[in-house]
Amino acid sequence: MATTTVHGPLEGITVVDMSVELVGPYATQLMADLGANVIKVEALRGDGRRTQGPFRNAQMSSQFLQNNRGKRSIAIDLKDTRGRETLLKLCETADVFVYNSRREAMKRLGLTYEDLSRVNPKIVYCGVSGYGEGGPYQDKPAYDETIQGLCALPALQARLTNAAPNYLPVNLADRNCALFLMQAILAALLYRARTGEGQAIELPMFETLAAFVLSEHMWGATFEPPLGEPGAVRTFQRRPARTLDGYLCYILVTDDQVTRFWDATGRADLKADERFSTRTNRNKNIAAFYRAVESELEKRTTAECIGLFERADLPAMPLHDLGDLIGDPHLRETGFFRQVEHPTEGTIVMTAVPTRWSKSSPSNPRHAPLLGEHTTDILDEAGLAAPDIQALIADGIVRTVPG
Repeated sequence: MATTTVHGPLEGITVVDMSVELVGPYATQLMADLGANVIKVEALRGDGRRTQGPFRNAQMSSQFLQNNRGKRSIAIDLKDTRGRETLLKLCETADVFVYNSRREAMKRLGLTYEDLSRVNPKIVYCGVSGYGEGGPYQDKPAYDETIQGLCALPALQARLTNAAPNYLPVNLADRNCALFLMQAILAALLYRARTGEGQAIELPMFETLAAFVLSEHMWGATFEPPLGEPGAVRTFQRRPARTLDGYLCYILVTDDQVTRFWDATGRADLKADERFSTRTNRNKNIAAFYRAVESELEKRTTAECIGLFERADLPAMPLHDLGDLIGDPHLRETGFFRQVEHPTEGTIVMTAVPTRWSKSSPSNPRHAPLLGEHTTDILDEAGLAAPDIQALIADGIVRTVPG
């Protein structure tokens, strides 16, 4: 059996990941990046993300490659009793189990927390749901679009641009919830290390993203009775500023920053303007403040603006498009992009783990797996006898990569 050496702070943690699409898989990829042994449990047809985006070979799309590196794949028919028993066998020695099927589906499959904790009381059982139990939405399906909509992100975009509502062009609900999911898993593992006890965790996407958005935008609604409308006023005025030849991304928020900007631009009159003298006053006159700043920036090129900000020790950078981001010299120089050789997909470009570690530096050279690529190895490690593994393969209960 071929072995791959994996290192990192999560080395020795085994995750049985039954989740699909993006929330769960992105969270478990982050864990795989940090050294966890992530077993990706797929249906016989594979995760839907295998067909999302351009591809060289079927079921190995760009989206799948970018969100499933470092994992091992086993394909199981979980609707079959023997398939369910096989999954339970994997969970006997696992540390974490992750899923994002609906609650009723997990009950039908016989894969609830009660079912898994009977075979492994110490398991950390993590479910991603659309909506928390007890509310009128609890049984509704959830996707990034519906969660973004409920959490007002398209409405915020419309308010910002005076145009029709638009989703943010990144799966923010999915990816944000994935970060919270990983945080919850790690906290539960720490609790288990202290107490020896596993537990069940549910992460509802709606409530998770709502908390994220409202931590910024409760604003006057923070108080009872309210001290004004919800909505952080500065966020509706800030935008990249037009220059003579492009755009500048900058921030002027503290009193000291604003003072240095007026000094750098020679605007003693605006430095003395009571409307802009404090953060509280600027918030009350936020549109006028940004117009005054932008009237100075539009006289200069982007390079001249950046020079001005640098001399005043103020934060500013040029506006990137996606091509600029991929070609950014800082990312290139810091080794952010890695060219790796995939056994079937050839040379592919991946992003590196962005964190730096003085100890336990992550290293996971595993590629994003083919569907069922590791089925035989995983079952062997779980203690199944070779004849039993061959019987599961022959009967179509599990799938392997054709030899």
